[in-house]
Amino acid sequence: MMKVTAPENRWISIILVLTVFLPCFRVNAQDAPATESPSGAMFTFGTDLVSRYIWRGADYGNAPALQPTVAFSAGGFKAGFWGSYGLSPYSQRINDTVVENMGHYAECDLFLSYTVKGFTLSFTDYFIPNGLNPNSDNQYFNYDNSSTGHSFEAGLSWAGPTSFPLQLSANTVFYGADKDKDSSGVYGMGIHNNYSTYLEASYTFDVKGFDVKPVIGAIPFGSSWYGKDAGIVNAGLTLSKSIALSKEFSLPLYGSVITNPLSQSIYLVFGLSLQVTR
Repeated sequence: MMKVTAPENRWISIILVLTVFLPCFRVNAQDAPATESPSGAMFTFGTDLVSRYIWRGADYGNAPALQPTVAFSAGGFKAGFWGSYGLSPYSQRINDTVVENMGHYAECDLFLSYTVKGFTLSFTDYFIPNGLNPNSDNQYFNYDNSSTGHSFEAGLSWAGPTSFPLQLSANTVFYGADKDKDSSGVYGMGIHNNYSTYLEASYTFDVKGFDVKPVIGAIPFGSSWYGKDAGIVNAGLTLSKSIALSKEFSLPLYGSVITNPLSQSIYLVFGLSLQVTR
C-alpha cells in the first residue's frame, strides 16, 4: 500500500524526518505511555478488553479482542510480551468477487525499551500467526528476512514533564514482513525492505478527573502497513480514567474516537484493563 518512491528518495525522507523529530521522541510497545520505573524490579500482568483493536488508524480483526500483557521492569528498562486475540472470526475482501475467511485475528509481540530523562528507545517484534491454523505456514522461529512473519521495529520517543505533557514518537520497521512494491506496483509483495515509518504526537491534560488525550499520527511515504500515500493515518481523541481498587490492582477505563483521513475511516472504541503490578 505504499507511495511510489525511489529507494534513495525514501532514505532521504527518513533521514530528514528523524533529523527533525529524533531529538524529541518516545516509544513503547503498542504505543502505551512509557514511564521510568522505580529502581526496584517490578512485574506487571493483566489484560485489556477492547470493543475493537484499532492501532495507528487501522482495524485489526474487525472484532472485540482480549489483549494480555506480561512485563518486567527495573529502573528505566522494561521487557515483556503483548498480544491481541479476536473474540470472533473475520473476513478479508481480496477483490470485487472474492472474500477470504481469515479465522480469528491473533498477534503476539515482544517488546524491549529503556527510558531515561523522558527519552525512550524501544524495540518491538511484531508477529501475527495464521488465524485459521496457528501451527502452519507462518512459523514463529523462522527469522529469514525473505519469508519471516516477524516485523522488527525500532523507535525513539520523548515525553514531556507533568507541566508540559507533550509526547512525540517515531517508529521504523527495519526487518522482516514489511516489503516494498512488486513489479505490478503492489506494496508488501516486493523483495526489499520498505522501512515503513510512523510519526505521532499527543498531549494529555486533565478535565474533571479524566485524562484527555488528542493524538495525530502520520506517515512520510507509502506503506503496506499504513497506506499507499504519505499523509495522516491516525487522528483522534481518548478519554481515560483509572479506578484504584487496591494498592496492587487498578481498573483503567477509556473511550476513543479515532479517524484515519488517508483511508476515510472512523472508529469508536471502548476498552477496560485488568492489571496487577507487584
